[in-house]
Amino acid sequence: MKKILVPTDFSFQAENALKVAAQLAKKYDCEIYLLHILEIPLHKVDALSTYNNLPEAIYFMKLAHKQFGALKEKDYLQDLVIHETVEFHEIFKGVFQVCKKHDIDLVVMGSNGVNGLREMLIGSNTEKVVRTSETPVLVIKNEHKVFDINNFVFASDFKDESKTSYKKAMALAKVLGAKMHLLMVNTPTKFITSARAENRMKHFAESFKFFNYSTNIYNDLTIEKGIMNFSKSIEADLIGMSTHGRQGISHFFNGSISEDLVNHAKRPVITFKI
Repeated sequence: MKKILVPTDFSFQAENALKVAAQLAKKYDCEIYLLHILEIPLHKVDALSTYNNLPEAIYFMKLAHKQFGALKEKDYLQDLVIHETVEFHEIFKGVFQVCKKHDIDLVVMGSNGVNGLREMLIGSNTEKVVRTSETPVLVIKNEHKVFDINNFVFASDFKDESKTSYKKAMALAKVLGAKMHLLMVNTPTKFITSARAENRMKHFAESFKFFNYSTNIYNDLTIEKGIMNFSKSIEADLIGMSTHGRQGISHFFNGSISEDLVNHAKRPVITFKI
């Protein structure tokens, strides 16, 4: 892990994420890429455009660089390598492109979540990034004066399609020195016997050379509640999940447990694209 991307709108939620990124950067000798998105049509910053198209874009560009300057003076960012960039995209497209361009290892984002009808129809910017990012996304809700990960819950159905994302989670756990708690949640609508669940998890885990883990089966009304309640019971520091990146009508009908967790969980959540 060498490069961390932190999208920022200069809110306190974004700064909570930046403070976590700074701790990780200092501990693992990483560079931080700060990204601010201006959702202004790209033609408005074309120097050949008419005068009337330029003032708004120029104003917000100058304001962003001024805010970057103030942010980089913060004590917790001292002695770190910080890159700043402004993009003119929707946020999930901007994050995707910057990750590809700079070979980013981890995206760290702040979120306060969204609820109700707005969540169902629109969703938060963080949720959109989680849905589309090929790079692991760590979502931070609160301030963490010390961000140490000792207990890392990885929730899954432990089918073969999750092996790719588990491999990424396992690599992160090794870097962080964390114990992984493999979790399968049993619900009334998706019930399997404990014996079958244990057998599936055992064969899944034995496919990898990683031994600092436990296997856990937890019964609850929904998968999302089961993940949050189990994580609370062991005082987990981080929750990890795979995400399918469903979009459009498929996402509307099927939803995504990982995106629901990003909105509702109080603990940090990290997602890995299948």
